[in-house]
Amino acid sequence: MHELGIAEAVLDALERRAEGRPVASARVRVGALLHVHEASFAQSFALVAEGSVAAGAEVELVVVPAELACRACGRSSPVTEPVASCPVCGAVAVELRGGDELVLERLAYRPAGQPTG
Repeated sequence: MHELGIAEAVLDALERRAEGRPVASARVRVGALLHVHEASFAQSFALVAEGSVAAGAEVELVVVPAELACRACGRSSPVTEPVASCPVCGAVAVELRGGDELVLERLAYRPAGQPTG
C-alpha cells in the first residue's frame, strides 16, 4: 500500500507549513499516474497524523490527469494511464507529461482551543 508513503509525505509538508499550528483541512493535488486510492489514503493519513498537528484533519485529494502529447498530429489528450499510442491518430511518437505530481495546494488551520477529530 504505497498510500502510506504518500500520506507521510503529505503530513511532512503540512507539519513544515503549519509550524505547530493545528491543521483542520488540506487539499492536495495528486497525479493520476500515482494511482492513489482515496479510501486507502484517508486511512493511511489518519494513521500517520495521529498525535501530530494534523490529527483529525480532512485531506481532499484532487486527482490530475497526465497529458499525452503526440509528435505526429500535434494533439494533446488527458490520460489517467500510461499509453503507448495517440488516441487521436494512433501514432506511437508520443510524450507523456505530468501525472506524477504531489502538491499541497491549500491548508486551513483549526481555531485555537478547538478539539481535533
